[in-house]
Amino acid sequence: MSQLDPDIDHLLRRAGFGASPDDVDTYRDMSPTSAVAHVVDYAGRPDDVDERIGRPDHVQVSTNNLFAPDIDIDDARQRWLFRMVHSRRPLQEKMTMFWHNHFANTYSKLAADSGEKQAAKLLAAKPGVLRGPMGQLELFREYGMGSYRDLLFRVAQDAAMVIFLDGQFNTRGKPQENFGREIMELFSVGVGYYTEPDVYAAARVFTGWNLRESEGYTDNDMNAYKEFVYNADQHETTEKTFSFPIYSDGSKTIPSRSESAGLQDGIDLITALAFHPETARRLARKFWGFFISEIVPPDPAFVTATANVYLQSGTRIGPVVYSVLTSPWFNDPSAQHARFSWPAEFVVRAIKEVGWQNFSVDKARAPMSNMGQALYEPPNVAGWPLGANWFSTSTMLARSNFAATLASSQKGFLAVGLQEQASSPQALMAAMLERVTPAPFDSQPEQALLNYLVAGGPWTGSESQVSTRAAGLARLLVASSEYQLV
Repeated sequence: MSQLDPDIDHLLRRAGFGASPDDVDTYRDMSPTSAVAHVVDYAGRPDDVDERIGRPDHVQVSTNNLFAPDIDIDDARQRWLFRMVHSRRPLQEKMTMFWHNHFANTYSKLAADSGEKQAAKLLAAKPGVLRGPMGQLELFREYGMGSYRDLLFRVAQDAAMVIFLDGQFNTRGKPQENFGREIMELFSVGVGYYTEPDVYAAARVFTGWNLRESEGYTDNDMNAYKEFVYNADQHETTEKTFSFPIYSDGSKTIPSRSESAGLQDGIDLITALAFHPETARRLARKFWGFFISEIVPPDPAFVTATANVYLQSGTRIGPVVYSVLTSPWFNDPSAQHARFSWPAEFVVRAIKEVGWQNFSVDKARAPMSNMGQALYEPPNVAGWPLGANWFSTSTMLARSNFAATLASSQKGFLAVGLQEQASSPQALMAAMLERVTPAPFDSQPEQALLNYLVAGGPWTGSESQVSTRAAGLARLLVASSEYQLV
């Protein structure tokens, strides 16, 4: 059993990535209500995690040259994993991951279009480090708990998204439908709540929402960049009629406007979609799966209540998340361990719980890919297949192998930390379950774990015995089916 209140442990698995020893110290004396407020109201705490990259008491990063996460995608992946492990704002990173899947965008397509350095910048550049706009992930990090209407607008003008959905080719003479379709199908109301004529109307709405390159642009110049531009002379100016209301008076038609005023067409459509009741319900269902359960279908009462908070708060996500985390559905004991961990969640939680001394997050990149998730590389615009889809014989083998690698790297540290608590196999098991927190075991697998501890002979609690068995137990716990649930 974790050292924390089970409700707080549940909160940190869902609204973060589990609890490290430092997290245990932070939350130990909090009530569940106070813990939710601490997790959600993170804006007042410093976002200083990047400044701690390279500290010896933190998980490590590895690079062949200068660590450059703004222009090197492998370094960017390491930087994000480091942030997941050590951020004082775990919910910020968790919501960034949610939006990264919701607004799925692939590095490989951006690299094919703009080269590897520019693709990394488009996705991961931190504001103020290099010339040009912030990367897409930073946009999610900064605006992911604010107004969804504003986030949707920023995504529509994000250079990575413009490239990914071919918006740079959307002109008045040849409207490009990709973004117009996906903003309805995936980013807002969903299938069944728009028509094919709506797709063509939306394409026309976004004509002229294109890109421009910085002066003297070349793919290899790390200070070069691409950014959104509204090309007024490429905007199609006629009225656009939809099957759903665009304005509060019920009108379904965006009026004809001059080229110079045509940007307003997109603002009006985005606003209508963000405030559409079905967008509210669709996001509510996604939050059910992300925060509450993938095993039990969404409760209609939860969907209604969460959608109402979303609409009443003016589409702000912060109040919605707070409402979800304080809801009776989230706090129902049956919701604990009722969601399948994404590879990133599995890896980061394991690092936080088993230990990270002298361990580099670079050792997680290839295993995560084998588990089915390479950060910045969702398989398509619909994102990763979630839930039980994460699991197959090969992906479970990848998880088990990572558990072995991590536990082996921490063998000596685990032995030192657990030596005084290893007077018996049962005591060592209890001590390990205070830091490595799978779902509760049935009696048979729990006995099998105890049998492992004494398989080499009678328990003596010697240094060599604890060294071998503690690391082996950590490996077995992290690789267990119970640990794959959060």
